[in-house]
Amino acid sequence: MSRAPRHHFPPPNLITTTEDLDAACRRLRQLAFVTVDTEFIRERTYWPELCVVQLGGDDEVALIDALAPDLDLAPLGELLADPAVTKVFHAARQDIEIFVLKFGDVPRPMFDTQVAAMVAGFGDQVGYEALVGGLTGGAIDKAHRFSDWSVRPLSPAQIAYAADDVTYLREVYRKLCARLQEDDRLPWVAEEMAVLTDPATYRAVPETMWQRLRSRSTSRRYLGMLRALAAWRELEAQRVNIPRQRLLRDEVLLELAATAPTTVEALARTRGLSRGFVEGPMGGALLAVIEAAKQVPNEALPEAQTERSGPRPSPALVALLKVLLAAKCEQHHVAARLVASSDDIERLAVEDSPDVPALHGWRLRVFGEDAQALRHGKIALGVDGRQVRLVYTFPAMAGEVAEHLRRG
Repeated sequence: MSRAPRHHFPPPNLITTTEDLDAACRRLRQLAFVTVDTEFIRERTYWPELCVVQLGGDDEVALIDALAPDLDLAPLGELLADPAVTKVFHAARQDIEIFVLKFGDVPRPMFDTQVAAMVAGFGDQVGYEALVGGLTGGAIDKAHRFSDWSVRPLSPAQIAYAADDVTYLREVYRKLCARLQEDDRLPWVAEEMAVLTDPATYRAVPETMWQRLRSRSTSRRYLGMLRALAAWRELEAQRVNIPRQRLLRDEVLLELAATAPTTVEALARTRGLSRGFVEGPMGGALLAVIEAAKQVPNEALPEAQTERSGPRPSPALVALLKVLLAAKCEQHHVAARLVASSDDIERLAVEDSPDVPALHGWRLRVFGEDAQALRHGKIALGVDGRQVRLVYTFPAMAGEVAEHLRRG
């Protein structure tokens, strides 16, 4: 695919001094929005190492060399916090995590084009290249996606790649906003941004990390041991700045929680632990954590995450609700994963009015009302040509039929 013409920006402005960064951020703070991207590495570290920040304005692209000696990123923090400038990202979560670590808060206000694309009907988690191609006709060269961005100097190809990401994003943002404005869906995007704009989303809580693991047992004593070990691993990985899996793999953590060794010899029999690890400071720390976890009183131990009580949903009804979800999302041109999760569907199949997102806000109008009507036998599903259609089962529902026709 040939690259489509784009706005003719001057060459990217590579910023390596605080003075130049301050000047660029002052210019960009005069705009209604700026596009933002980052390049970082974290394969060998717990914390992401920020290497480059890209900023796209009306007539310039600023590439901030975050590794430049003596560069103070404070002007960038001021731009990201400026309430008069919308910060536009694509798939923002990892970028935002970095900025929360650097500046203590998320950029505000913020717009994620991946979220917006799902609301606008581009499917689940649409990739940036596909979005650029679909909305601008441009093509992104991703050859440098896995570059080592910590190596200096940056190559001309790396600089061009980094600049393209925020250049095309401006047109993607404008076109998405126009489409969402026309369909009156900008408020839908605002609802979806709530999780991304909560700083707590990006902070790992060591005491809850055990919940991410596939526990081998529901024993509260086992779970208490797993909680203590997972919290230690998280804090230790943060302290020495290495990935948690490199410090201690999940399967080793689960084995330690099950066997709870109390001596160096017993710890050494754990598969996946080297002798050097066992006999070193970390081995001693692990034994101390295990001993402390054994002393936790029963009432302070975590409860197993139990399955929902009550009747199990009918697999056939769950399948039918999923067909309805797909049909309604096709009709309204919105990604199904935004509307209802599998857990939502199962709860809708057995509960009259479960407190799930599918029964609130715009999701209620798109899917929730019809899901409840289907469960109560007020509507059925039929096929009209190549499309699934709703079939109303009671003549007395003429008013509801009229309302559905009015809403489309």
